[in-house]
Amino acid sequence: MTDHKHLKRLVRDRMARTGESYTTALRHVAGRARRHHHESALLRHVLDGGLSEAMLLGLGGGIGFMYFVFEYTGHPPMLTIVAQAHPEPMIPLALTRAGVPHEVRRTGSPRVAERNLRAALDAGRQPICRVARHQLPWRESMPFPDPVDVAVTGLSGDTVRVRDEVPGELPLADFLAAWSAVPKARHHLIEITGPATGAPDVLGAIKDTAVKLTGPVLGNNFDVNFGLSGMRKLAAQLADPTGRQGWARRFTDLGPALDRLAECLEVDYTAPGATRPLYADFLAETGHAEVAAVYREAGRQWSGVAAAAAGREPLPDLAALVADAVRTEERGAGLLAAIC
Repeated sequence: MTDHKHLKRLVRDRMARTGESYTTALRHVAGRARRHHHESALLRHVLDGGLSEAMLLGLGGGIGFMYFVFEYTGHPPMLTIVAQAHPEPMIPLALTRAGVPHEVRRTGSPRVAERNLRAALDAGRQPICRVARHQLPWRESMPFPDPVDVAVTGLSGDTVRVRDEVPGELPLADFLAAWSAVPKARHHLIEITGPATGAPDVLGAIKDTAVKLTGPVLGNNFDVNFGLSGMRKLAAQLADPTGRQGWARRFTDLGPALDRLAECLEVDYTAPGATRPLYADFLAETGHAEVAAVYREAGRQWSGVAAAAAGREPLPDLAALVADAVRTEERGAGLLAAIC
């Protein structure tokens, strides 16, 4: 849903220089050549070790699938896929399941919010704040306040030091504006108040992931767009040559939609391979090698879909690749359910 023209130009420029595929060049340009997942990597930094990025990903809900095509008058259809667990925020869930004491604060008052921020920093902590993603100066502009979690690492005078994908700085007034811009998360702050107690709730996390892949996520009519149902819907719409919601009719210009599909499976709201390889690391770390192997295969298949989309493969071929990935996902979901 972002305007990706600048990103795409940088990706195409790198492809011309290096001969890399679209998806490889995309990972480098987006600063994601390694397998980092935003929320899990951020939380591991704040916790300063102890739990791996893969473990934090799994505890925070792990993988998921949300597929929507938004249509507004006067605008081309806008595709988004979220391949990580969604919509429940991952960081507080991961902290709860890891047994890490923390406090969540929200306030409608910018003055109180700033006081909470300064108090956490004065206590030697790095509070995690939910801000409008594209009001951060190092990110692309966006017409609406899409949220992202960042860690505040320091405040010197009127300059806030922030850890996002990379460390950055911005004026306090600009940070407060970004922190105020997401209506449902205004001045949302998570402060970790102590070390972990007890063992992580691994089985609870795996069960929750399996349930959301196979069953209702929201409990309303939009659930058809989530989990295995959402994957099947994507495959069906790619394969549909004549229907109003089939991609052949829905997208007048397929190029941006195909690029967006690649981005959603490799970079945006995910880790590469639709987050499946990192989730496989979580499963292997917790002693579930068989299902880990299945999700490594799923990750390879989703990366294959991304590469095919970027390479402008015909829609029926793309649909077949997605259908193959769905069959692997169905097997994986069954194995996850059996663990619990």
